[in-house]
Amino acid sequence: MLEESHPIIKEFKEAGAILEGHFVLSSGLHSDTYIQCAKIFEDPSRAMKVCKLLANKIKKELNTPIDLILSPAIGGIIVGYEIGRQLRVKTMFCERVNGEFELRRGFKIKQGDKILLIEDVITTGKSSLEAVKCAEGMGGKVIAEASLIKRSSETKLPFPVISLVELNIENYSEKEIPSELKQLPITKPGSREYLL
Repeated sequence: MLEESHPIIKEFKEAGAILEGHFVLSSGLHSDTYIQCAKIFEDPSRAMKVCKLLANKIKKELNTPIDLILSPAIGGIIVGYEIGRQLRVKTMFCERVNGEFELRRGFKIKQGDKILLIEDVITTGKSSLEAVKCAEGMGGKVIAEASLIKRSSETKLPFPVISLVELNIENYSEKEIPSELKQLPITKPGSREYLL
């Protein structure tokens, strides 16, 4: 399913960051593959290397200056910080309060701030759009998003998306789960709560 020879996929495989089984993603969709980016960040040298590749791609593809990087908690925090460090851009994160993203911990977005949204993995784009709502509610403007992995080419967002790798991993709604996947025990590794 995954292009084993791709250098980023090799890094993820070596880190044990590509898991197989039956997963319920943060989006609520089911999948036989889960990308656990936290495993990449267990090894700081690997994390720096992978983030450097993404930072270089951002510099090459993003033609607009940015004022800050915003990441949705919890998966985007470390990658957002490391990209911010490498690009020398102020970095902050939003976190869920009663199910909606908010800025806490004294973080402030100024009116007109140009924002680069950073995530570890983009699946449906739902978390991204929720983070956009948070940023724009404070007067900021998300001009692009970057991620280590984009799980599907089908995911469309209203701004450019820069990813190291775009995969086409199948995701299934509750009604579409294949019978072979139904046989496997469900794991729910994401940070958002869903009832099974």
